[in-house]
Amino acid sequence: MEFKDYYAVLGVARDAPQDDIKRAYRRMARKYHPDVSKEPQAEERFKEVQEAYEVLKDVEKRAAYDQLGSGMRPGQEFRPPPGWASGFEFSGPGAGRGGGRAGYSDFFEELFGARGPFAGERGFDARGEDHHATIELDLRQAWEGGTHSVELRHPEMGPQGQVELRTRRLKVRLPPGVTDGQVIRLAGQGAAGLGGGGRGDLYLKVALRPDPVFTLEGRDVTVTLPVAPWEAALGATVPVPTLGGAVDLKIPQGSSSGQRLRLRGRGLPGTPPGDQYVVLRIVLPRADTPRARELYEQLRQELDFDPRAGTGG
Repeated sequence: MEFKDYYAVLGVARDAPQDDIKRAYRRMARKYHPDVSKEPQAEERFKEVQEAYEVLKDVEKRAAYDQLGSGMRPGQEFRPPPGWASGFEFSGPGAGRGGGRAGYSDFFEELFGARGPFAGERGFDARGEDHHATIELDLRQAWEGGTHSVELRHPEMGPQGQVELRTRRLKVRLPPGVTDGQVIRLAGQGAAGLGGGGRGDLYLKVALRPDPVFTLEGRDVTVTLPVAPWEAALGATVPVPTLGGAVDLKIPQGSSSGQRLRLRGRGLPGTPPGDQYVVLRIVLPRADTPRARELYEQLRQELDFDPRAGTGG
């Protein structure tokens, strides 16, 4: 999708205070309003102006957009990086409870519409608004749970009418076995209320980083285990990594490459806990010495073995 330069659409500088943005919007909206404008493509330009103002008038959306758009040019091919909203605290009911605006671009929808973390309309109540943020964890952190330090960034309006990012740090206690997408509620950690109303809550959505050793599906984990040909052929007991540390695994005699073995209860904790699956991968020694070639030649002569038997070759 194409990158949208909302500042260029409104004709303002990137560091423009909010009052300047509001004045620019009113001027551009009058110029391109389809009911009165004689400008070419007035309706399309009017939608662009509305979309730009929808983002730049909002302190949180503007702060997020500024971080993503640094160094980008209008029309340049753009994809938001994975986890771009991680650690960014924003208010409102949270993703999935609202929608985008009719006629807004794919760029807007991806970042701020129904598919983005800022989806939803904000309500007003004496109670403070709930805040939402995404935190990233390693798989092993999710397995063990415990107390973790979380740093969140929240945009606020500065005294000169410009957006400023404030950082706060929290200690969050996570239950063992949190899963990808799970939401942790921190009561009273949202926005302050009005007129004596209570504080809102903070909802932290867990995003698990890819692990270099394990793959995750639900609460089950899978690991690929290299084994020697003789371990697979004769059977063996070998160490295998798990989230809780290495354990001994018995490889059955006559195992084949790609075979799956299960370690019950060795996945993410839960009720019930997940399992760990071990996929065997037979690794061949290199025939890079005279002795190694001699042994391979001996195997070829003495074993009645055809790896392509039954394939019709």
